[in-house]
Amino acid sequence: MTPPRTAGERSNRSHDGDRYDGDRGSHGTRGRSALPEDVPDTPDGPDGPGGPNDLDGAADPRDSGRTARARTEPMAVYALRDDDRYLVDTDGGTYVVDLGSDTCTCPDHAIRGSRCKHLRRVDMEVGIGRVPAPGERVAACAVCGDGVFVPARETGAFLCGDHRPAVGSFVRDRETDKRLVVTGVTTDRADEYATEEGTPIADYETNADYGNHEPVIEAVYAGNAPASPGPMDVSGRKRYGFPASRLRRLDPTDRPETPVIGI
Repeated sequence: MTPPRTAGERSNRSHDGDRYDGDRGSHGTRGRSALPEDVPDTPDGPDGPGGPNDLDGAADPRDSGRTARARTEPMAVYALRDDDRYLVDTDGGTYVVDLGSDTCTCPDHAIRGSRCKHLRRVDMEVGIGRVPAPGERVAACAVCGDGVFVPARETGAFLCGDHRPAVGSFVRDRETDKRLVVTGVTTDRADEYATEEGTPIADYETNADYGNHEPVIEAVYAGNAPASPGPMDVSGRKRYGFPASRLRRLDPTDRPETPVIGI
């Protein structure tokens, strides 16, 4: 299954911003507000450098004004339950923005054909991670409940960036205190993911203190990896499944620098 993505992991538009704040709810910002001061005045995309509004380096002044209003005027943006549309609530009215077709139902776009402030505002909020991008939705992290952006039609259990370990990273088993290497992060729940013997991961006694709803992380035991010279090849090692919260990330002082191959 496709792994969930945080706002910082998306490459289209200007997705280098904040992690989603789960307190805002699953449909976007909770109320009308301006954008934070650190949002760029000119986001990447159609109204950025080299876009259709950049005419030989001299943009239409009305377009720069629309960008400024998009950034500073109070608006509330809500992702609708299809792939590309967003509801934008302003003091002047409520409009529907479709990022797939780059359209808006407001008069400025309908009459003038301009890339209005509502389109620009949605683009900005997607870029900083306030709302999901087209084709994404907000799901709750199975460990902490924080919001995480995932593919709109993907089902299963998900983890936020704080609880989703990187494949190839070292972790420690809370039950045995042994070190392991992560070989996969699934979206299968612990009560659904079964071992080769047909036993669900959640049914093992050592997993009783961890959530049945948590996604399973696959890992191999590292053994004496820190003491072994050269890379650690895990290709022939047996892979085990664990509820996500059973494995914890290592402190920098406890983290081996041994490279891992064969995942």
